[in-house]
Amino acid sequence: MKKTIFFVLLAIFSLGAAQTFAANGASNNHVVTEPTLTTEEVNVLKERVIEIREMDKSELTATEKNELKSELNEIKETVRNEPAIYIGGVSLLLLIILLVVLL
Repeated sequence: MKKTIFFVLLAIFSLGAAQTFAANGASNNHVVTEPTLTTEEVNVLKERVIEIREMDKSELTATEKNELKSELNEIKETVRNEPAIYIGGVSLLLLIILLVVLL
Protein backbone atom coordinates (compact mmCIF):
# COMPACT_ATOMS: atom_id res chain seq x y z
CA MET A 1 0.00 0.00 0.00
CA LYS A 2 2.83 2.38 0.87
CA LYS A 3 4.57 1.61 -2.42
CA THR A 4 1.39 2.37 -4.39
CA ILE A 5 0.92 5.72 -2.66
CA PHE A 6 4.60 6.50 -3.23
CA PHE A 7 4.38 5.77 -6.96
CA VAL A 8 1.15 7.74 -7.34
CA LEU A 9 2.65 10.78 -5.62
CA LEU A 10 5.85 10.41 -7.62
CA ALA A 11 3.85 10.35 -10.88
CA ILE A 12 1.78 13.40 -9.88
CA PHE A 13 4.81 15.46 -8.91
CA SER A 14 6.87 14.43 -11.93
CA LEU A 15 4.09 15.26 -14.39
CA GLY A 16 3.50 18.60 -12.68
CA ALA A 17 7.20 19.47 -12.85
CA ALA A 18 7.34 18.87 -16.60
CA GLN A 19 4.70 21.51 -17.17
CA THR A 20 6.46 24.11 -15.04
CA PHE A 21 9.80 23.54 -16.73
CA ALA A 22 8.17 23.74 -20.14
CA ALA A 23 6.78 27.16 -19.25
CA ASN A 24 10.28 28.50 -18.47
CA GLY A 25 11.51 28.05 -22.05
CA ALA A 26 11.63 30.71 -24.73
CA SER A 27 8.13 32.06 -24.96
CA ASN A 28 6.52 33.16 -28.19
CA ASN A 29 4.56 36.12 -26.90
CA HIS A 30 4.75 37.98 -30.18
CA VAL A 31 2.05 36.99 -32.61
CA VAL A 32 2.45 37.81 -36.27
CA THR A 33 -0.86 38.60 -37.89
CA GLU A 34 -1.42 39.13 -41.55
CA PRO A 35 -3.22 42.30 -42.53
CA THR A 36 -6.89 41.72 -43.23
CA LEU A 37 -8.64 42.92 -46.34
CA THR A 38 -10.78 46.02 -46.22
CA THR A 39 -14.27 46.04 -47.69
CA GLU A 40 -13.06 48.04 -50.69
CA GLU A 41 -10.39 45.45 -51.46
CA VAL A 42 -12.92 42.63 -51.14
CA ASN A 43 -15.33 44.45 -53.47
CA VAL A 44 -12.55 44.96 -56.04
CA LEU A 45 -11.69 41.26 -55.89
CA LYS A 46 -15.36 40.30 -56.26
CA GLU A 47 -15.76 42.58 -59.26
CA ARG A 48 -12.67 41.05 -60.86
CA VAL A 49 -14.02 37.53 -60.32
CA ILE A 50 -17.37 38.50 -61.85
CA GLU A 51 -15.55 40.10 -64.77
CA ILE A 52 -13.51 36.95 -65.38
CA ARG A 53 -16.59 34.72 -65.10
CA GLU A 54 -18.51 36.79 -67.65
CA MET A 55 -15.66 36.82 -70.19
CA ASP A 56 -15.99 35.00 -73.47
CA LYS A 57 -13.23 32.48 -73.00
CA SER A 58 -13.72 30.70 -76.32
CA GLU A 59 -11.46 33.19 -78.12
CA LEU A 60 -8.63 32.97 -75.60
CA THR A 61 -5.53 30.86 -76.04
CA ALA A 62 -4.57 28.11 -73.61
CA THR A 63 -1.91 30.25 -71.92
CA GLU A 64 -4.38 33.11 -71.39
CA LYS A 65 -6.88 30.68 -69.88
CA ASN A 66 -4.19 29.34 -67.56
CA GLU A 67 -3.30 32.89 -66.50
CA LEU A 68 -6.96 33.62 -65.71
CA LYS A 69 -7.21 30.38 -63.79
CA SER A 70 -4.11 31.17 -61.75
CA GLU A 71 -5.44 34.68 -61.06
CA LEU A 72 -8.71 33.20 -59.78
CA ASN A 73 -6.77 30.78 -57.58
CA GLU A 74 -4.74 33.67 -56.13
CA ILE A 75 -7.92 35.61 -55.38
CA LYS A 76 -9.43 32.51 -53.80
CA GLU A 77 -6.39 32.00 -51.55
CA THR A 78 -6.36 35.69 -50.60
CA VAL A 79 -9.99 35.61 -49.52
CA ARG A 80 -9.66 32.19 -47.88
CA ASN A 81 -6.91 33.44 -45.55
CA GLU A 82 -9.30 35.91 -43.95
CA PRO A 83 -10.29 35.06 -40.37
CA ALA A 84 -13.72 33.55 -40.00
CA ILE A 85 -15.89 32.12 -37.25
CA TYR A 86 -17.05 28.57 -37.77
CA ILE A 87 -20.01 27.30 -35.78
CA GLY A 88 -20.54 23.57 -35.85
CA GLY A 89 -23.91 21.86 -35.90
CA VAL A 90 -23.85 20.82 -32.25
CA SER A 91 -22.73 24.28 -31.16
CA LEU A 92 -25.50 25.86 -33.19
CA LEU A 93 -28.05 23.49 -31.66
CA LEU A 94 -26.85 24.28 -28.14
CA LEU A 95 -26.95 27.99 -28.88
CA ILE A 96 -30.54 27.76 -30.09
CA ILE A 97 -31.58 25.70 -27.07
CA LEU A 98 -29.95 28.21 -24.71
CA LEU A 99 -31.71 31.10 -26.43
CA VAL A 100 -35.06 29.34 -26.19
CA VAL A 101 -34.56 28.50 -22.52
CA LEU A 102 -33.32 31.96 -21.54
CA LEU A 103 -35.87 33.92 -23.55
